[in-house]
Amino acid sequence: MKLILAIIHDEDSQKLTTALNRARFQVTKLASTGGFLRVGNTTMLIGCEEEKLEEVLGIIQEKCQTVKQMTIANQPYTTTAEGYIPYPIEVTAGGATVFVLDVESFHKF
Repeated sequence: MKLILAIIHDEDSQKLTTALNRARFQVTKLASTGGFLRVGNTTMLIGCEEEKLEEVLGIIQEKCQTVKQMTIANQPYTTTAEGYIPYPIEVTAGGATVFVLDVESFHKF
């Protein structure tokens, strides 16, 4: 058995959950926050049998595409001089960061 941890953009959360449920995969959603853009993410926990892993990864890849967007550069954590002016930068957002873990044992009560 495998445990998939998928960190995705909030905007992709509903369509990914719907697609996984239609394919008969159960999903647990956790609210999370990204460290770089400091915006909301969703972390999905998905358990599946090893032979279904590629199917789940395919659904995640299909539903969680990256996009380019403009954002304001974050102010540094260190003390800055008085004249700090934030500036726009283009970043890649969305997509999915996926971790696949082996599950030693699984119990459902």
